[in-house]
Amino acid sequence: MRTRTSLYGLLLGLLVLGSGLLPAATATAADNGTWGVFPTPPAGAAMTDRAYFFHQGAAGTTVSDSATILNSSDKELTFQVFATDATNTRAGGAFALYPVETKPEDVGSWVALPPEAATTVTVPPKGRKDIPFTVKVPEDATPGDHVGGIVAVSTVVEGVRQDGKVQVGVKRQVGARLYFRVPGPLTPGLSVENVRVDRGAPLVPWVKDARATVSYSLVNRGNVVIGPKVTVSAEGLFGREVLDRPARELKLVLLPGQRIDLTEPWPDAPQLDWVSVKVAAGAAAYPDLASESETGFVAVPWPAAGAALLLAGAGIAFRVLRRRRLTTGEQAEPAPDLADAR
Repeated sequence: MRTRTSLYGLLLGLLVLGSGLLPAATATAADNGTWGVFPTPPAGAAMTDRAYFFHQGAAGTTVSDSATILNSSDKELTFQVFATDATNTRAGGAFALYPVETKPEDVGSWVALPPEAATTVTVPPKGRKDIPFTVKVPEDATPGDHVGGIVAVSTVVEGVRQDGKVQVGVKRQVGARLYFRVPGPLTPGLSVENVRVDRGAPLVPWVKDARATVSYSLVNRGNVVIGPKVTVSAEGLFGREVLDRPARELKLVLLPGQRIDLTEPWPDAPQLDWVSVKVAAGAAAYPDLASESETGFVAVPWPAAGAALLLAGAGIAFRVLRRRRLTTGEQAEPAPDLADAR
């Protein structure tokens, strides 16, 4: 379990150091336009056909590979190179690598880099530097997927960011993902949790569309990486279909043990209905993996309903007051004096 300090380090890496947030479904090397990090091409090849590092090894074994730093600029660049663990950002589920300040606890701690990587690595203009490394799998490594990355962080401070009372130097870093599978029982697990709907109705109903947002959490409860696909649907009173979003890939990689929060916009939500909303999730790679959760809400144009109630209340109050006045007037009229009648 990451400590509060480690989580702060992650946020600092994401916001200040430009940590590797990479589109999950894009099979391209990590590159920021100035330099890139990717698996070393085969001997004699200029480019690699590997977007990331993919390896497998049983507990106690050692796997060797090499990372390449490519300098696309016209000046010499210097980097610190390190291995770290990966995580998903809680909001949105983006792939992220922990910064150098956070000590790795999983596959990042299995990686051994050359001694020079711990200090600095210099890459000439329009040149490249190959960094060999090994991954030694611990004897007690758990089966399943372990995900991290090889990261190159520039030693150049490109700006200053105010973090409370402390000024923090801004550096950029780029990381290539490392996916490592330890053989053994693989248990895919995915759950949908905390489905809720936040909606807003127009002041005058049916003049404008009511807007809503469906929020939910996805949790990877297994030991393998999941590429989730999600279906969002809703039924109104008597089973009437009011929303039908077919299953679609989320274009993200949900790592083992991670929980992410996602939202689904609903621009034309019902304005007067009793609605049940369901979110179902699965994964193309695991056809038997399925989970769903639902919630319900009553759609009422509350501003209009409130105004109607207010008018109705005013009408009732007016009639009661009028009746009281009439009753009081009738009681005040003097009765005829029969004794004086002739």
